[in-house]
Amino acid sequence: MNLTQLSPQISVRPQLLPHEIADVAAAGFKGIINNRPDGEAPDQPHSDELETEAKRQGLAYWHIPVIPGQATEQDARAFAAALEAADGPVVAFCRTGNRSSGLWKMTQQTS
Repeated sequence: MNLTQLSPQISVRPQLLPHEIADVAAAGFKGIINNRPDGEAPDQPHSDELETEAKRQGLAYWHIPVIPGQATEQDARAFAAALEAADGPVVAFCRTGNRSSGLWKMTQQTS
């Protein structure tokens, strides 16, 4: 799994595919945060598909879509709320992992 651990509670990665969600669960993660807007790329799985598989694997799922370079304080608050609601470590993803990392950094600056 292509993960970058930012803290014991959160790791980030590039796009997550439905067939990789079982590996996320097996690695001990308790939730997934999707930071990609649906339709950003033609080959990207839809959030509903990812959420269905996450729930099938017993994982919490949050969709907090952020347009590249346009993260807001509201996005950061939603991200922080997801982390607070999580029952353990989570994986956040976007196309490359940068948006997810940036959102986490925003939460650290306001806490």
